[in-house]
Amino acid sequence: MRNKEKGFSLIELLIVVAIILIIAAIAVPNLLRSKIAANQASAVGSLRTLNTACIAFSTSYGAFPAALSNLGPVGSGGTASSTSADLIDSVLAAGTKSGYTFAFGAGASNQSYTLTATPITAATTGQNMYFTDQSGVIRVDTSGSGAGATSTPIG
Repeated sequence: MRNKEKGFSLIELLIVVAIILIIAAIAVPNLLRSKIAANQASAVGSLRTLNTACIAFSTSYGAFPAALSNLGPVGSGGTASSTSADLIDSVLAAGTKSGYTFAFGAGASNQSYTLTATPITAATTGQNMYFTDQSGVIRVDTSGSGAGATSTPIG
């Protein structure tokens, strides 16, 4: 009598691998799109946080901050001041968060400011560019040419 081997044949294993590859081909692009959407939402949320921090800074010190780092945390044992107001966390104060780079520009005599959020890599971290200033309106540019004061407000 002949012994039957227990296990899977090569064809059965190849079919299972093919099915897994088909599922992966469908799932991976959706995962990347979800990550981009999450990074873009995080960038808008960070700009809102920065606008709020700039208003609080202006209320406390009579002018907007001269740099993004002025909104950052206080060193060990220190107290809040106009050079480290302790209004945002150290990650955001460094200017990079969730795939976006934040650039701060102080206006004349620190009576105005501009903030831009640009994706680090447009293909993988985000596709939209964002802009805001002391008006608090967040504007978006989807063309890749750069967001500015004349870009479309989000809403």
